[in-house]
Amino acid sequence: MPDLPHLAARLTVGEHHWPHRSLYEQIRMVPGGFGLLLAPGAPPQLIDITGVKPVDELREGADRFGRALTEAVQYRVRAADGVVGADLSGGLDSSAAVVLAADAGPVHTVTYTDGYTSGEDMAYAARIAEHTGARHAVATGGDEQLPFGFPARQPAGAEPVLAAAMFAMDACYLDPVRSLPLHVTGHGGDVVLDASSSCWVRLLQDGRRREAHRQVVAFARLRNTAPGPYWKALKDAAALGRAGALERAAEVLERGPVTPQAAQAGWSWCRLGAGASWLTGYGRHQVAALLRQAARDQQPSSADEFDQWAALRSVGACARGWTPYGHALGIRPVYPYLDNQVVRAAFAVPALARRGLVAYKPLLRESLPHLPDWLTSRRSKGSFTAQRIAGLARHRGRLDELIASSPLAEGGLVDPAAVRSALAQAARGQRVTVIADLHQLIVTCWWLTGQASELEAAC
Repeated sequence: MPDLPHLAARLTVGEHHWPHRSLYEQIRMVPGGFGLLLAPGAPPQLIDITGVKPVDELREGADRFGRALTEAVQYRVRAADGVVGADLSGGLDSSAAVVLAADAGPVHTVTYTDGYTSGEDMAYAARIAEHTGARHAVATGGDEQLPFGFPARQPAGAEPVLAAAMFAMDACYLDPVRSLPLHVTGHGGDVVLDASSSCWVRLLQDGRRREAHRQVVAFARLRNTAPGPYWKALKDAAALGRAGALERAAEVLERGPVTPQAAQAGWSWCRLGAGASWLTGYGRHQVAALLRQAARDQQPSSADEFDQWAALRSVGACARGWTPYGHALGIRPVYPYLDNQVVRAAFAVPALARRGLVAYKPLLRESLPHLPDWLTSRRSKGSFTAQRIAGLARHRGRLDELIASSPLAEGGLVDPAAVRSALAQAARGQRVTVIADLHQLIVTCWWLTGQASELEAAC
């Protein structure tokens, strides 16, 4: 049976506080970075298998990372012994993977576009295809491909995954590469090539306050934001630590209803998202109890180490959860950025060195100097926010019913009226900051509804 309080907690504060818990009652998981030792006469034991050997600076680890990523892409392309498919969104991650793949064999790239797609993304995708000589198919979607449509006979899988909301879009643009031996993706590139502002929290934890302040102020000013709130959030995170942050979040939930707030600056161990404001009183107390339990669990105490492993496990879960969609679409995805040796080489480079102040993803430029400068100097990044807003508006009535009838609402954990209000505002483009939380809630409710239907059929 799905563990409903745990699902509510994941929707409220993210899944990374419980890496050992599955979505099912009484079922444990082996967290990413660990193996399970089974010895006769002894209880199962988790063993750290990360094998990360740290280096001191970016330049020292860049060559190793470049070789690991190149091999992760090109070994698979050569082994396919034929044309392979590849995503080409126009972003740095997929573009770099396509350049490497095209050096090893013929590549058929695919790009999705519609009336909401960034023109800059499309221009970069076309330029990379021309640069590599790869075949390039561009699929143009319409209203039927907008997110949250959940077409009939869409597979559900063993866990909810964000890509479930994008199934119609995936089916549209991946059709030209159906049944090819493999499909190269850029999934996971953000995690290994970049780092979050947790690296500055780590500087504060290590007593390097002046250096942290200098970098935070420079980062904020380059992006035309006020450094004060950003700096305060990072200081609070360093002072609280992981356990303290989880205890504070539990106290906030137990005190009473949580008011939706604007997105906070800076990094946090435990951020109460919009989902916290959708919980009932019963739901808040259930999530608070799980947070207090998680505060006692063993996890990395250094902010940057905690954050990078949390992010890696999250994207790994997304890749794992996409497996049934790949089967349904005739796609065999490979994830070179999630290759063991690629991850080890990336995490060996300090998070502070991977967090560029001026350059975006400096590890990519340093490790693969043959990539075109016009690509590695790109600092912008496309998103599907506009498509998600349009999808929420198009399917709003159906989504209201889905959430209200879901086990989370019927189990008294989530208040459907609170969600309905947020959904209505997001569909009008008024509360863009809640879209990520709505996305996660919607796919979870859709997945739970499918699980409930399967149980009823079995009975």
